[in-house]
Amino acid sequence: MYMSRIALNRRRRGAMKLLTNRHAMHAAVMSSFAPGTETTTDDGRVLWRVDRDGEELNLLIISPARPCLVHIAEQAGWTTENTWATRNYAPFLASIERGGRYLFRMVGNPTHTLSDGRGKRVVAHRTVEHQRNWLIGKGALDGFEVAASSADGGALALELSERSVETFRRQDRTVHLTTTRFDGELLVSDPDALRRALTHGVGRGKGYGCGLITLLPKESA
Repeated sequence: MYMSRIALNRRRRGAMKLLTNRHAMHAAVMSSFAPGTETTTDDGRVLWRVDRDGEELNLLIISPARPCLVHIAEQAGWTTENTWATRNYAPFLASIERGGRYLFRMVGNPTHTLSDGRGKRVVAHRTVEHQRNWLIGKGALDGFEVAASSADGGALALELSERSVETFRRQDRTVHLTTTRFDGELLVSDPDALRRALTHGVGRGKGYGCGLITLLPKESA
């Protein structure tokens, strides 16, 4: 598995197109791999996320194969030169141990399934409380617990931001996507389950920039 990062220039027309259309960004990411490249394997799948931190804007990609991001650099980067960085993700994945404490970030698509007389349908969680509980529930399945904050009387070390509902077209249908950015601290409870979450994604909306969770060891923060 590989992790790649490329800085985007939001003032360029090409960047604006990608940043305002998740379907276009998905197509650009998938175009980073030559025809015939396996983008979904037992080891993991292609995941992507756009990180906004002040004036900085970065596209992150997790993938089973090494991507070529020339077209994104030319369309939406700061220069036409190769400005992205790609590293082997395997050593970090192998270093994850039970009880490890990490800072994490994820843009998620919090949803739940309802059953009625017409069958099952997927419904988005809209409130902060429901979205927070969704992440806690995912953690129980995906090998981590949201840690308590040592600075806030035991409250969870978890912040929700960039909460939005986006609407866009995909072929002949309209897509409504609810997204939330989660930042916090976690404790590893099941390393294998967490490694799978890191490489296969969490929740729905993976093709649209959701589900990619990244970690930073707490001691290096």
